[in-house]
Amino acid sequence: MTIYALSSGPGISGVAVIRISGPESSKVLKLLTKHELPAPRIATLRKINNINTSEPIDEGLILWFPGPQSYTGEDMVEIHVHGGKAVVEALLSTLSNIKSCRLAEPGEFTKLAFQNGKINLLKAESIADLISAETEIQRLQALKMMKGKSSEKFNELREKLLKTLSFIEAKIDFPDEDLPEDDLKKIKEDSSYVLNEINKILDDQKVGEIIREGFKIAIVGPTNAGKSSLLNNLSNREIAIVSEIAGTTRDVVETHLNIDGYPVIISDTAGIRDSKDEIEKKGIKLSLKKAVNADLKLVVVDAESIDLSGFLNDLLKKNAILVINKSDLLKEKLDPEISKFNHVLISLKDNLNIDKLILKIKSNLENKFISEEDILITRERHRQHLLQCVEHLKNFSDKNDKKDFDKGAEDLRLATRQLGMIVGKVDVEEILGSIFNDFCIGK
Repeated sequence: MTIYALSSGPGISGVAVIRISGPESSKVLKLLTKHELPAPRIATLRKINNINTSEPIDEGLILWFPGPQSYTGEDMVEIHVHGGKAVVEALLSTLSNIKSCRLAEPGEFTKLAFQNGKINLLKAESIADLISAETEIQRLQALKMMKGKSSEKFNELREKLLKTLSFIEAKIDFPDEDLPEDDLKKIKEDSSYVLNEINKILDDQKVGEIIREGFKIAIVGPTNAGKSSLLNNLSNREIAIVSEIAGTTRDVVETHLNIDGYPVIISDTAGIRDSKDEIEKKGIKLSLKKAVNADLKLVVVDAESIDLSGFLNDLLKKNAILVINKSDLLKEKLDPEISKFNHVLISLKDNLNIDKLILKIKSNLENKFISEEDILITRERHRQHLLQCVEHLKNFSDKNDKKDFDKGAEDLRLATRQLGMIVGKVDVEEILGSIFNDFCIGK
């Protein structure tokens, strides 16, 4: 089946791009243009016609990509027309009248690219991330994934496990043949190497996922300290209700921000205090949960009534900035004990030192950034496959006796499978290929 879809964004635009992919792509292009196929990968000006009436729809550029040298790996066409709503609808309508064509499903072009071996799953995911990137750092991370360094690393580790597994499979298939001690030693060394490398990758503080999904910042503190006002100030708009009545905020209010290229999700939480109101108590419980799970906590307190005992002291121990609001009302010097905390004096009323607070937030975000050399885990799916791989490798490492290697083959097979599932490459036949390539079995 040949598929088609509008590949550019919906709405009025200067240019709209309609993509067609499948075995009938060349036939469809000839029907639309009443011309023979143009030279591959060269933009050519053509009149685009209604296939039933031959009436012109528009005049635009066409690009012909014969498979497999195309994005999807099969014959593909791109049609660039004027981006008016009527033009796009007329072109899509005439394509719908071709029996061998249907409208593509979401992500189907990239799915075809994966199925035809043009890209792996990691690259497919990075394409999706690049399209949805809202900040500069998200764009850079998606591009980094597209370069394939993570794919190369996972494939390298997988190949090493396949090689190791081939040794064990050879021993199982030919039990009368004793494997040299050096080979048995290498089996253990290679599996340990893979285990150590995966543990290094997992020890990443989930930075890749944080960048992709957004840095979570929780605004917490006692009632009437200025938490909601701070959220509104940072957002430059009225998001949260501000009132002098204690307990106004009872639920978590969230907003997405772009702070100097970093994606941030800021949550305004319920003021924490002793309360008999059941709804407010639930809000306070949710506030504490948000604070625990946040990448950064902004602990907001009133300069005139600073009490850092109890839960506030616990919140300030890790990944926190103490925000002392209403500094314009401060008449005495701060307690010297305050200096041991990462703190900033602000006044939301006078808009004082808000820039200093933003700089502190940015500094915290910058410390999360990763270098070009790092292998990225950007999705929970990747992490779970790696954790399961580690579990299987640990099971294998516990087997030290020669006779246990037979049982260990399943552990290695499962570990290999988990690595393969990250990049979308799972093929049992590769084990056989490794055996025949590296062993002279038939002597």
